[in-house]
Amino acid sequence: MSSRYLVIHMSDPTGTELPQDEDQAILERWAAEGNTAGRLEMGAPVAGAEQAKSVAVRDGRTLIVDGPFPEFKEWFAGYDLITADSIDEAAEFMAKHPVAILGRIYILPLVKLPWERG
Repeated sequence: MSSRYLVIHMSDPTGTELPQDEDQAILERWAAEGNTAGRLEMGAPVAGAEQAKSVAVRDGRTLIVDGPFPEFKEWFAGYDLITADSIDEAAEFMAKHPVAILGRIYILPLVKLPWERG
């Protein structure tokens, strides 16, 4: 049975730089494979942290501040949703994405909330 996964693209400064044309070619092959297999719901890259807001409500007060936590600011680059038979299959597929070379990819299983189960 297939499951859905959230894939978070992290810009990791320890990754290897790719020329733009090579990056684009790898990304296009990856997307074509994902679309052919019906496993990919394209996400999107996201704007830089300088355009982000963090929102929390504490003791009835809404707190809105610029950007996410500092350790997250420099890393989060985008996301996708994929379907795979296992997290290992999802990882094998994501190893073909250029961010796997440029940085790091996190794969998280999507779960249903308690009131959605049944």
